Amino acid sequence: MLNLLYQWNQFLGQRMFYAVLIPLLIGFVAPIETTPFWSIVATLSFTYMTFAASLDTSLADFLSRLSRPWLSIWMLIFIHGVMPFIAYIIGLVFYPGPENELIRLGFLLGASIPVAVTSILWSQMVGGDVPLTTATVTLDTLISPLLLPLFIVLVVGKTVHIDTMNLLMRLFWMVTVPGFLGMIIHDYTKGAFKKYTQSIGGFTSKIAIILVVYINASAVAPEIEWNYSVIKLLLVILIVSISGYSLGFLSSYILKGHQHKRMVSMIYAIGMRNNSLGLVLALTYFPPAVALPITLSMLYQQPLAAVTSKLVERFNKEKCDPKIYEKPGG
Repeated sequence: MLNLLYQWNQFLGQRMFYAVLIPLLIGFVAPIETTPFWSIVATLSFTYMTFAASLDTSLADFLSRLSRPWLSIWMLIFIHGVMPFIAYIIGLVFYPGPENELIRLGFLLGASIPVAVTSILWSQMVGGDVPLTTATVTLDTLISPLLLPLFIVLVVGKTVHIDTMNLLMRLFWMVTVPGFLGMIIHDYTKGAFKKYTQSIGGFTSKIAIILVVYINASAVAPEIEWNYSVIKLLLVILIVSISGYSLGFLSSYILKGHQHKRMVSMIYAIGMRNNSLGLVLALTYFPPAVALPITLSMLYQQPLAAVTSKLVERFNKEKCDPKIYEKPGG
């Protein structure tokens, strides 16, 4: 049975583009009704994906990353500094004028929300530095409840109240707890769960991604009215989304000593965002127009992550420097 699940896991891993695209399309054509039950299912799926990915990660390695957080801080600078600036500039180019201010704000907010939890799983599947990705997501989880209100105040010019404790606790239970639990089990069993992560754990994690994509697509489908303006917006959002993954790739080369695992982690951490959280924030505190770019970006994130995995496979032939943990700039 384990051998069969191992083969299924390998089969899905080699075809993640289709495994993501198919539930996305089905979600548009045959969406399920958005209910609290399915929201809970999506949350539990995220939690399980974090746990399963962390079973391959040593707690000692993770704590080592946190004790030397230069790489995570370096990545957070690109995540919350450089990428929002790029997104806003792209918005200005394609949507100039005061009448498009809300659309531009949507681009900016969408590029400023926290790192997606699924970046941990993609980092694991594509051979990235999972402890580094987990450390970055954890640090982002800790600073986002403080950073997001400050960002909104600076951009919009008014104070916005966000339930920071609820936000922090939600991310804590989705990322921190399952992540630490998986790493503790890894160290306690001395990596005995490796067969699980390569068979049952890997396969069920990919099923969880498929389920989350379908639930999110079902939630997005009623919000989209297909016309010329939406088609244009989709093309611009595609440019923004590709810019995020590209920025992750390029930022890894700025550091001294290029290393493949680090590159993969930076691509997915900088390129992927927690769009579900961004959608909640946009709909809660802003007019619907602000939420539209964030809503439509959900169409691209997982398929682009799958495409990126194929591009990384081709790039993997290049030998990389084993010096992984240099400070930015050397």
